[in-house]
Amino acid sequence: MDQQQIQHYGQELYQALRSVTPIEPITSRSPEITLDDAYNIQLEIVRQRMELDGETIIGKKIGCTSKPVQAMLKVNQPDFGHLLSGMAYNDGDTLPISTHLMQVKAEGEIAFILKRDLSGPGITNADVLAATECVMPCFEICDSRIRDWQINIQDTVADNASSGLFVLGDHAVSPEKVDLTVCGMLLEKNGEVVATGAGAASLGSPVNAVAWLANTLGERGITLKAGEVILSGALAAMVPAAAGDHMRVTIGGIGSASVLFS
Repeated sequence: MDQQQIQHYGQELYQALRSVTPIEPITSRSPEITLDDAYNIQLEIVRQRMELDGETIIGKKIGCTSKPVQAMLKVNQPDFGHLLSGMAYNDGDTLPISTHLMQVKAEGEIAFILKRDLSGPGITNADVLAATECVMPCFEICDSRIRDWQINIQDTVADNASSGLFVLGDHAVSPEKVDLTVCGMLLEKNGEVVATGAGAASLGSPVNAVAWLANTLGERGITLKAGEVILSGALAAMVPAAAGDHMRVTIGGIGSASVLFS
């Protein structure tokens, strides 16, 4: 895929984001697209958000960390996207999804807040824990600019890993004070439990996921920076959300996060 095509699809996805109007899958129109092409399209969207909207990069998200999602997309590794300042919300906030997003699904996750840089390759789990200031419960609010979520791995990567918004919870703890592999997650929607999971759902441990990210980004010349937020991957299936819904995620030993959708 040449640079002109990459810019075209990047602009198309950015316009879809801002107009809240989905587009047809890129893979159906340019089946030759590679994963590297998709990451270059992703960077084009990030560039436009920074230049046109004044947003800044504040972290990263890891996607496709569970076996069911990998099987659905026919891949054997995760993917990643960029978190921008316009995506961030706090515990208890009301998210304006009816005007800003189009195909909303929520995931309960563990967020890592870094206190020092992580630059791969060669990053170990011990390096991740040493570089982590704290972990927090969070919601990732996913969205797809691809019509009806008809995505292959290249589609979701190009679309900034189907990112939408994220919500950090009410509490932060040292990663040394909780077992991130076995900690349980409970996700409630309008007072009803709709999903359960555990830390191991994300590549066997969220720490594995962050190490994977640091090493994968290092191969691309990108360093995870101190102060960045890292969303480490879903601990259960995505849950559809609509205006009027209230959700809460609780993660054992860490805390909870809640959100109201409007």
